[in-house]
Amino acid sequence: MRPLKALINIDNAKHNLNYVRSLAPSSKIMATLKANAYGHGLTLMAGAFNEADAFSVLTIEDAIELREAGFDKKILLLEGAFDEEDLKIAAAYHFDLVVHNDYQLALIRQLPHDKQIDIHLKINTGMNRLGFSIDAINKVYKQLKNDDRINEIVFMSHFANADKTNGTDGQYQAIEKLMNDFNEPFSIANSAALISDNKTHADWVRPGIMLYGATPFDFSQKILDLKPVMTLRSEVISIQEIKKGQGVGYGEDFVASKDMRIATVACGYADGYPRHAPTGTPVVIDGIKTKTVGRVSMDMLAVDITDLGNVNYGSMVELWGEQLSVDEVANNAKTVGYELLCAISSASRVPIDINYG
Repeated sequence: MRPLKALINIDNAKHNLNYVRSLAPSSKIMATLKANAYGHGLTLMAGAFNEADAFSVLTIEDAIELREAGFDKKILLLEGAFDEEDLKIAAAYHFDLVVHNDYQLALIRQLPHDKQIDIHLKINTGMNRLGFSIDAINKVYKQLKNDDRINEIVFMSHFANADKTNGTDGQYQAIEKLMNDFNEPFSIANSAALISDNKTHADWVRPGIMLYGATPFDFSQKILDLKPVMTLRSEVISIQEIKKGQGVGYGEDFVASKDMRIATVACGYADGYPRHAPTGTPVVIDGIKTKTVGRVSMDMLAVDITDLGNVNYGSMVELWGEQLSVDEVANNAKTVGYELLCAISSASRVPIDINYG
């Protein structure tokens, strides 16, 4: 069997959830499980985060999977219902719905009056992605409040710049006015706001990337209390001795400046590893940090082991995880940890397993 695996540390996941609880002890926690739980496995991570007060997902298929797996807590559909069928399913399975536009507002009116549903009313306070304008909220709220099919209304928004210094301030001013005007629960803090600005915690917090042990901030900002949940691990499948002046990989983008030993690792861009990761991207082999050389291939990548004397066929390789932060790899590849973790799920050919240590 091909040696590449994504190993999931359940204890670390629970630690990260407890860290969220310590930051926002008075708020309810909605654990974000979209994108197959950021590539970690939907039901696996739902079990790890079962002490959260609610889950959020993107697709109704994911919501159904969670409910049919036995999770009976609140499950929020982050983009709401797309059609009448979604609405019927949401009512039948007791899913919460985001309502962020007039179409969805009209859709709610098609729900039979013997059904009830909880709504998260999305307000556009500056992200300019989803949500009603602040000017429209009073009218929309009255429609929902006077509808006997609506059980609970939660006001919801999303910060565009929570990862920057004082980045929540502008939007929060608008949100604070709404908090004063409407006596309803509010849900506004994502991972970055949750960590950096406790005034945003409100009634609900919605941690995402931090639950999986990666940072919502620039790579240089370390968060020591988070632990990595995924370790992407493979093995050396070949060792090549090359001479000074020889190239490695497609296009010979890397040319050896001296005689070198090169290890080929079973992991490539079809597995979710970033193709654009340049020479010098960190990798750990047998506990020692080294670096990639040359282009990442579809199924393989090359690593410099010139100074690692004991590396052999079958030596263990960590692409990211317990010994090497996914954020450090992402920083080298000029992307973010979110993308790398989610890509593992998108690749679909990387087995996910529980890491027992």
